[in-house]
Amino acid sequence: MANTKRDLFLKRRQRVRNKIKATSHGRLRLSVHRSNKNISVQLIDDVKGVTIASASTLEKEFGVIGKNNVEAATKIGSAIAERAKKAGVEVCYFDRGGFLFHGKIKALAEAAREGGLQF
Repeated sequence: MANTKRDLFLKRRQRVRNKIKATSHGRLRLSVHRSNKNISVQLIDDVKGVTIASASTLEKEFGVIGKNNVEAATKIGSAIAERAKKAGVEVCYFDRGGFLFHGKIKALAEAAREGGLQF
């Protein structure tokens, strides 16, 4: 039986998440979610179960509400890097979920790296 796109996405997401959990050693996780209209990112402490910082295209201050393109992803990446610095975070793991590392996800990651996050 052929796998659906959703099944393949869920398999990729579990594979990425399990690898991060196995090698994280208490480091924070930068989790990305992309929908058809928006993109959001969270800096999560899995040990405590809390979100340290977050950024999304749903926030009015970025001026990209309802946009899910490379330009919006770049703004969100630089914003999360800035917010992570304010929270005192420099090193984390990048959790791309089940999304492939190209296009918007890659633009977000590169902007976060340029902003000072290391992963």
